[in-house]
This record gives sequence, C-alpha cells and structure tokens, in this order.
Amino acid sequence: MSNRFPAVNYKDVIKIAKKLDFYFCRQAKGSHEIWRRDEDGRHTTIPNHGKKSIKRRTLKAILKDLQISLKEFVILRDK
Repeated sequence: MSNRFPAVNYKDVIKIAKKLDFYFCRQAKGSHEIWRRDEDGRHTTIPNHGKKSIKRRTLKAILKDLQISLKEFVILRDK
C-alpha cells in the first residue's frame, strides 16, 4: 500500500465517521460540520465542500481526531 493520501471528499469521510459511531452534532461556521461520538466525547470538524476533494493536511487532522491511521481509513472506505 502506498503512503500517499487518497483523494477523498465529504461523503467518503462521513461514511467512515458513521462506521466509527460518530454522528452529526451541529453546523459550525460556514460549510463546516461538527461530528461527535458520545462513547468517549471525541469530536471532529468536517468541511462540507460537496464533491471537492478534502486537502491532505485537513484529512490528516480529521484522521487524528477520529484516532485512526491512514491504512485503517482506506480499509474502512473500501468495505
């Protein structure tokens, strides 16, 4: 597997967030959304820019908030 970050959009990210029991909590400023998980209180901000790709650095921050690796993300995305 390549160490490169895949091109993903909003729908890809929320699909994984839902698989990890995160839910839409509230609308933040602009086109950003706060997603939360009650089990441990974790939350993340996901930009809703439609079909536009999420930037690599933003995706890296989201993965850190979700506490999953890039490899785990790719596996969950392909399921």
